[in-house]
Amino acid sequence: MKVATFNINGIKARMPRLVEWLDETQPDVVCLQELKSSDETMPTKEIEAAGYGFLYHGQKGFNGVAILAKGTDPVEVQRGLAGEAEDEQSRYLEADVFGVRVGAIYLPNGNPHPGPKFDYKLRWMARLRERAKALLAREIPAILAGDYNVIPHDDDVWDVRGMADDALMQPESRDAWFRMLGDGWTDAIRSRHPAGHVWTFWDYQAGGWQRDHGFRIDHLLLSPAMADRLIDAQVDKAYRGREKASDHAPTWASFA
Repeated sequence: MKVATFNINGIKARMPRLVEWLDETQPDVVCLQELKSSDETMPTKEIEAAGYGFLYHGQKGFNGVAILAKGTDPVEVQRGLAGEAEDEQSRYLEADVFGVRVGAIYLPNGNPHPGPKFDYKLRWMARLRERAKALLAREIPAILAGDYNVIPHDDDVWDVRGMADDALMQPESRDAWFRMLGDGWTDAIRSRHPAGHVWTFWDYQAGGWQRDHGFRIDHLLLSPAMADRLIDAQVDKAYRGREKASDHAPTWASFA
């Protein structure tokens, strides 16, 4: 089984690239982020024509997450995170697919730091951790995949000093990340690339892609049962270089 995460940066604008990638790589499960589409205007027909069931939690012009499953429909378990009833941002979706609990995540960016957006990011991460702990307690195979907007290690970014003040690298962001790993989750990409220097995002500005100035913020966290089944974890880097591509590359893990 192959599970991928892909910040599509506008599902309507990137639909040709998304369908192209689905056709060429045939992932079994895909978590999408930053759909930038309301539920009412979601391009469901194109996804279904590509052979995938499509569960989505949209938001007009911003955010939005989805779970795709090849040849079947994901069974929704939960949308949104508990703990902040007034939070209306579409950033979390959870479903059962092929006997695995899958959570699609679009974690808040948190910039500018410090400020209300960074405070919201930290609160959101705390709420995510509570949900993640509940999943671990059930001892079910689970994957939490998405754009976490956290650069965990200094070797996960091309320019440490240039990003030092960014919300993605703050000690509080990293602390929240490592608390989740300490609870029992495994970072799939890191487990296969312990030396780092694997990027999943390249900014459109300043020739980021052309100069390979990127960083890693797209992650798949695995429960112990899924970590035991892990075969490989990689980034489909070449797709970032295609015409009108997202600024993220698809990131995936395969399992026995």
